[in-house]
Amino acid sequence: MNASGTAGSREGVGEPVNAAPPGRRKTARRLLRVAFLLVALSFGGWAVAGEWDAVVAGFARLSWAALAGSLVAVVAALLGAMLTWRTLLADLGSPLPLRPAAKVFFVGQLGKYIPGAVWPVLAQMEMGRDLGVPRSRSAAAFFLMMPVQLATGLLVTLVTLGRHRYGWLLLFVPLLLVLLEPKVINAVIGWALRRIKREPLERPLTRRGMLTALGWAVAGWLCYGIHLYFVAPQSGLLFAVGAFALSWCLGIMTFVVPAGAGVREVAMVAVLAPHLDRGSAIAVALSSRVVIILGDLICAGLAGIAARRRSV
Repeated sequence: MNASGTAGSREGVGEPVNAAPPGRRKTARRLLRVAFLLVALSFGGWAVAGEWDAVVAGFARLSWAALAGSLVAVVAALLGAMLTWRTLLADLGSPLPLRPAAKVFFVGQLGKYIPGAVWPVLAQMEMGRDLGVPRSRSAAAFFLMMPVQLATGLLVTLVTLGRHRYGWLLLFVPLLLVLLEPKVINAVIGWALRRIKREPLERPLTRRGMLTALGWAVAGWLCYGIHLYFVAPQSGLLFAVGAFALSWCLGIMTFVVPAGAGVREVAMVAVLAPHLDRGSAIAVALSSRVVIILGDLICAGLAGIAARRRSV
């Protein structure tokens, strides 16, 4: 009774603890999640429909085997991202079993297709709360993903594409190394929680947890590169890994755009330009985006089904 009463008082601002029956609140949350999914799917479909002719032309160049291989690689890359997030969350004090963690992460990630940068983290905070994860901890794990992905993505770019052409990326390395130091991260998180008058995290981030998360992130970039290699094998696997990592990092930096829409494609076309004509490069970039959208939908669907079966 006390736990539900506390949750109820936090949910409603200025309302009595028992303002609504638990069953009604549960139904309302379920309806909000359904609405969230419908809106996210609508924006994802709109992203594909807006470039439909170029998408069709891009897929016409692919064999079914290449398309299947690309999709499998994307699913593996998304799994790497989920394990990165799950590792950070566990290190902060909320270890989750694989199936519930997959549901929270993959379903929440559909929010990146909705304009605005807040929807994925809000969805993960809401679903994580039902699993006993404090909202502040969910938010911390979510926002830690950005420097982890940027640092590993830039590292992969430098290793695969070479420092002669992309040496300017080295300018970001010292800053990212500082941002990824657990002592610095813990201090920043503590300051942010004090600013919003929240309780501090019970467990600080450790160096071991950060290194494990970085390892999963690197594995994810390699799988994303394999995905691009299936779509555009002309330039070789190493180039595909670096090209995708660089274009994705530029998309992450413009986080106000839904899922880096447009930015990642422009960057990918520019990186592919020395190896493909402009029309082919555009088709590759758009085909890659569609495959990733399909991967997001598949992962969210499978994770939801797996979590539901376990709960039955």
